[in-house]
Amino acid sequence: MRISFHAVFLALVSVASLAACKPRPDDGGVDLRRPVKNDIANIPPQCFTRTRDADGSVHNPCYVCHAEADEPNYRSQPENQLSYAFPMLRAAAKVRNDWKNLFVDRRPAIDATADHDVLAYVRTDNYRRDDGGVDVAGRLAELPRAWDVNGNGRWDGYTPDATFRFDGRGYDRRADGSTTAWRAFAYLPFPGAFMPTNGSFDDVLIRLPPAFRERSDGHEDIAVYEINLAIVEALVRRRNVAIEPVDERTLGADLDADGKLDTASRVVYDWAPLEKREMHYVGRARAEQDAGRVHVAAGLFPEGTEFLHSVRYLDIAADGSITPAARMKELRYARKLRWQSYSDLRQTALIEGKEAALSPDRPEQYFGDAERGITSKLGWVYQGFIEDRHGRLRPQTREESQFCVGCHGGLSATDDGIFSFSRKLGAGATYGWYHWGDHAFHGLPDPLRIDGKPEFASYLLDNHAGDEYRANDEVRARFFATDGQPRAAAFAQLKTDLSILMLPSAARALALDKAYLAIVREQSFVRGRDAVLSPAENVWPAIEQDTATGIVIPLPAPRLASDWQSKGIPAVLGDLPHGPASP
Repeated sequence: MRISFHAVFLALVSVASLAACKPRPDDGGVDLRRPVKNDIANIPPQCFTRTRDADGSVHNPCYVCHAEADEPNYRSQPENQLSYAFPMLRAAAKVRNDWKNLFVDRRPAIDATADHDVLAYVRTDNYRRDDGGVDVAGRLAELPRAWDVNGNGRWDGYTPDATFRFDGRGYDRRADGSTTAWRAFAYLPFPGAFMPTNGSFDDVLIRLPPAFRERSDGHEDIAVYEINLAIVEALVRRRNVAIEPVDERTLGADLDADGKLDTASRVVYDWAPLEKREMHYVGRARAEQDAGRVHVAAGLFPEGTEFLHSVRYLDIAADGSITPAARMKELRYARKLRWQSYSDLRQTALIEGKEAALSPDRPEQYFGDAERGITSKLGWVYQGFIEDRHGRLRPQTREESQFCVGCHGGLSATDDGIFSFSRKLGAGATYGWYHWGDHAFHGLPDPLRIDGKPEFASYLLDNHAGDEYRANDEVRARFFATDGQPRAAAFAQLKTDLSILMLPSAARALALDKAYLAIVREQSFVRGRDAVLSPAENVWPAIEQDTATGIVIPLPAPRLASDWQSKGIPAVLGDLPHGPASP
């Protein structure tokens, strides 16, 4: 049979037309393959804060991140409170601050956005589709070419798989009732930018590898999983952890270290290997530990541990209270790829210190890409998703993810690179295992540090502000009089009720949402993602390398006391300085 050229031509045109009509995967207008422009994107904008006022008074928000660290965190860095020790990348007299969004006047955009419009926006769920699926996971399944960094036609990074539907014990549940093994926990926000009054609510979920969720015979067992989570908590926080009463004989483990197998209501922290005192996981994880494939050490997570962290807009409930919004600004993911011993971590820190001394102008080097994530020197991989200009979550570029790994990869404030877990709440019927959205800050006391001082009151008094940029006028007015003196009534309330600090007014919440939405529409995250309501006045647009901050004596940042929730808060305001420190 002969086929005419005309027929072949028509067939080819038809195929081409069908291909042209087929919807193409939506990349949100972002090419993940674009190069990094800001080589010091790992240094957050907070580090460019101007710490000294014109009158000579000095503010210190730096100590919460840069202080003496506890082993096995070998990144003690109190000297970073004293000077702006940034790499000098360009042939210029000053180090340029590329976080230009801090200096943009957002007031016109805020005024132009109606309250009802921004509320409708933040109340729209951009994570889950109407059919219950995860929107960004569906986008990754039909991978846009601009997101395929390695060109192999598939997404090789983390695909979001949590449903963000939690039961009363913090477990993330699918529509059929099964668990994804993600578990939410309540924790104290880190002082500064992560307090909701400065723009965002957030939450954190943890997931341990399958071996930690299974009995010795390989069958899943939620009771085994809960005990292993408690053991991880005891190790990371270096403290005893309360649990629901459990029969130790079913687990073959002396959890409370009383020398017998009976009923235990706590996991006792007892790790001193040089004194022959070890701790062991239960179930199949114990067998993996005995085989050397899973490791245990105080202050460290087992390999394969995952964290999921959503950052959300602020919403206003019917009673006027501020709550987490349905819409996510970001979804951040971390997974521990490999184990590093104390010796490994110390050696890495020593090498980093040597490199910094020999090559002070060389920026930090990170391995990875936007598709597979950026790895830290602590053995973790970090990856993030952020809104595109239409409000849908899309993968972060390499530069946008470098912003995240900078803090998680080398600060004195973290435990194994993680901020939140050592700040987990432990009291109450759920032992801190619940989603933050289920409860407010009302009635939660200002936690005591191990030096006996309340953490957030100390931050306010040492910084004389509620944020690094000293731009939160609302917090300053609540806690300080016009002459700079602390308001005794506000600090008295803070002792027993963190909500007075953590939660903004409805008017401020709406303004913060509108300011951030302007950044989303610009897709200008590489110039900063902080919602500031007016151009920042206390931030350097450029700074000479190694300029002194004005802080003379570094402040400590002690760990939280293990029993801060049960002791109550003493009246220690009189023991703290009243106002910003003098140079």
